[in-house]
Amino acid sequence: MTERPGAGRPPEEVSEAVGLVLGTEDATPLTFWVGVSQDRYLQLDDAVVVDAEVPGRGPLRIAGIVQEVRARHEGASFDTDVFLVERGLLPVETAVSAQVVATRFEPEVFVPPLPGLTAYRARGKDRDEALYFDQMERRLPAGLSRDGEPVFLDLDFLDGSRGAHVNISGVSGVATKTSYALFLLYALFHSPLLGGLGVNTKAIVFNVKGEDLMWLDRPNARLSHADRADYERLDLPAGPFESVGLWAPVRPGAPGSAVPQSESRAEGVTAYYWTVREFVREKYLRFLFAEAEDERSQIADLVARVESYLDQDCEDDPEHDATVVHAGYPVRDFGALCELIRENVEDEHSPWRGRLSDATVAAFVRRLEAGRFRMGHLIWGREAERPEQHRIDWEAAQVTVVDIHNLHDRAKRFVTGVVIKRLFEHKERMGRREPLAFLVLDELNRYAPREGWSPIKEVLLDVAERGRSLGMILIGAEQTASEVERRVIANAAFRVVGRLDTAEAQRSEYGFLPAVTRARASILKPGSMILQQPHIPIPIQVRFPFPGWATRAEEASQAGTGDPFRGLDAD
Repeated sequence: MTERPGAGRPPEEVSEAVGLVLGTEDATPLTFWVGVSQDRYLQLDDAVVVDAEVPGRGPLRIAGIVQEVRARHEGASFDTDVFLVERGLLPVETAVSAQVVATRFEPEVFVPPLPGLTAYRARGKDRDEALYFDQMERRLPAGLSRDGEPVFLDLDFLDGSRGAHVNISGVSGVATKTSYALFLLYALFHSPLLGGLGVNTKAIVFNVKGEDLMWLDRPNARLSHADRADYERLDLPAGPFESVGLWAPVRPGAPGSAVPQSESRAEGVTAYYWTVREFVREKYLRFLFAEAEDERSQIADLVARVESYLDQDCEDDPEHDATVVHAGYPVRDFGALCELIRENVEDEHSPWRGRLSDATVAAFVRRLEAGRFRMGHLIWGREAERPEQHRIDWEAAQVTVVDIHNLHDRAKRFVTGVVIKRLFEHKERMGRREPLAFLVLDELNRYAPREGWSPIKEVLLDVAERGRSLGMILIGAEQTASEVERRVIANAAFRVVGRLDTAEAQRSEYGFLPAVTRARASILKPGSMILQQPHIPIPIQVRFPFPGWATRAEEASQAGTGDPFRGLDAD
């Protein structure tokens, strides 16, 4: 084997000769096999480089990533021969070889490496070239590779400069989807990449399960020395988020007292609600009917008609800034508003109803009443005092956590739809991409399902298709990408998967995963993800450090035991 490339560099940055290109397997410009020396090894996801000489073109460097590794006896014919070999009765050699998938040719001369050429495990500058890290002007830490080396993603494809959005898939409870989304945010906010824009960059995170995300501002007492070393390798501090705003829904049955519905934590948590006037003026009725339905349904037309007439026929209440007046009578609370709507849509002569059938009106009223029962406590009227203090304010902190886990599904859809709509309209009014706004939303299949139409799905499609130009970045997560609207998935520059269900992994949405990688995805441990990004032609496995922020009350106060990722993303 020839001299290692990179002579003169520090030893840890010099590529290591590990074997020779095989001549017993076909070598193509896309894949080739390397025979591994007995005193060396190659493992999955190792970066490999081969230097060749092309007649008439000069030197060529082929870089690739190990996709498969195999070991076998050479000279044995039968399965039982292994026992003869073990007793020393059959002389054979053990051969270890690795399949390498080419990722880069410098220069771009697409020829296969010739048998007998030396293969090197790429390190330092060679590894950066093999994984295209040298072409990333703004490298954001994305985790650690299997050998503990940093893996980066190109911020240009995340912040909207050349692409945007992240999609994360994985089974419930073990895929740590939300934890990885938060790690990406932490890396972004605690690295110098954003420069002066970092202070004004915002993120809204919906807390959909438990109260795990209500402790982002507290250090994790379970963080070990090994965990801190992982952060050091990524050149990141190990700790909590520095600027966090916590919002929880107002507790039901507490009129006149806006108490947050938060069980494990009350300190620093603000109750949120909206007013009757906001509901009317901002046309939030549509989010009371946010479940997906057939696009041919006439209920959506009736909702839009009612919203328009509410805004047109109601005047601001001069006696209270949270309510409105209709035909001279004040609408004092949400119940009165629902009664006003019901009376008008059931009146055959009311312009609010139009010419819609009794069946459509009856379905509308049923869902209106269900909405009043399930989330009426989130809309306040005359009992509201200083309502501006209870309107979710994502400008007040760098990361805003909106807790919705205690709410009924109908109320969850309402809160999610209203917040996303407000943020999107805010970015549209700004008319520029910076400062950036990140939206972290789990259970994406619930809000942007493959089939049907809903107002939330419409807004999320706008975010996916136009958010890049507005600097609004969606980090969406779901258990099954096959149940999410295709256009939302297709617009994500980064695809990430944790552990996948075996049947789900065979769906076409995971076509970017080679067959061997799909198999690996079914056995991934919590904290390990497979990352596909625009620069690197094939997905690679990364692991991210254990969160430096607390994810439960006990982590904020004392160290725990057991699996460090136990309890994360218990969705």
